Amino acid sequence: MTDLDAFEDALIDRFRGHPVLANTARLADADFAALLLQRRFVSLAFTPSYDLAIDLLSDEAGLRIARAILREEYPDGRGHTRSHREDMKEDLLQLGIPRAELVASRPTQATRNAIDGAFALISEAGGHDDADLRLLTFLRFWGEVLVSVEYEHLWQRMAPVLAAGGRNRSRFYYPHYVHDAKAHPLTAVSLLSATHSDRLATRISELLARHGSADAFRETEEQALRLKTAFYDQFLPALDRTGAPQP
Repeated sequence: MTDLDAFEDALIDRFRGHPVLANTARLADADFAALLLQRRFVSLAFTPSYDLAIDLLSDEAGLRIARAILREEYPDGRGHTRSHREDMKEDLLQLGIPRAELVASRPTQATRNAIDGAFALISEAGGHDDADLRLLTFLRFWGEVLVSVEYEHLWQRMAPVLAAGGRNRSRFYYPHYVHDAKAHPLTAVSLLSATHSDRLATRISELLARHGSADAFRETEEQALRLKTAFYDQFLPALDRTGAPQP
């Protein structure tokens, strides 16, 4: 394992240990539903985040990977197949969240900060000399690696409903938990890697070798982690109501 993989895995472990993620099973049903509805707004910002980064990327190899991932969000150009965002809505309805709650939900200030912060970091990354490295690193860590960690925990709470009877009916959360994940170390990925994280990592590894310094990589991943952590911090009061231990 390289130093960068050790650094990244430590960040992932920190996020995995967030009290809210680590204790989703303890949350009251209403609080878990509120979390999912707020997380939905962050997910709705996924595609414009990719679009913004694509506008600022100049690296053709990185652009092709980012474009391919973005296009997977809309798998049917003729309109006969749900987008991934529609799949998320279907999972929420299957979990018992009424459509009326979906309609009435609005992003909290913390959720708006998480979304605005992502757009701001992408824009700022585009202004650096090593913009391509920073942009691809952010897309991978914020939009893929940490998302898989989130859905890993959320799935544990959802599985008794969405995988009851031995049949997995999840259209969004489980598939994204699987295909967004970091499956291989940074130095062991290839273009044949199946997950979004690993496909982006192929180009990131090449850019890291070109730049010779990993400072931008580390800084970008730490910024992404702070955004994700702040989003889940807003649900700490819900965890307080369960009596679950917190650091």
